[in-house]
Amino acid sequence: MPTPSSPLRRADRVGLFAAALCALHCALLPILVVLLPTLGLGMQGWLDIDQVIVVGASLLALVTLYLGWRRHRVYRAWRWLLPALALLWFASFGPLHGHEGLELWLHTAMMVSGGAMLGFAHWLNMRLTHRSELLALLAER
Repeated sequence: MPTPSSPLRRADRVGLFAAALCALHCALLPILVVLLPTLGLGMQGWLDIDQVIVVGASLLALVTLYLGWRRHRVYRAWRWLLPALALLWFASFGPLHGHEGLELWLHTAMMVSGGAMLGFAHWLNMRLTHRSELLALLAER
């Protein structure tokens, strides 16, 4: 029989997987940016996809962590989420959103760090939710 928070657990798993993919994408994008011109290809129109991903990841994380917090009432995951979102939003919408030279490397470092922190926040929320479910089951017995 599924637990009442199984959709929440699935959302956290999706968020964790998406954050890992995001961090991988951000780590590999500089290599792709360097290699594409050697193959005669360009990336016009591709580069701002990270802004769309950041908005979607932010919405998923905020909703998931809020629902998890309502269950476990622990702010520990939020301590990781808020700095992660600050890094991701500043890197995606701030002055470092360049894709050349030093801006590219700073942007990449901020996006990878923010993505990793976001993934950790999802993982922590999943663990806290699981622990609160176990404690609730033990309290019923």
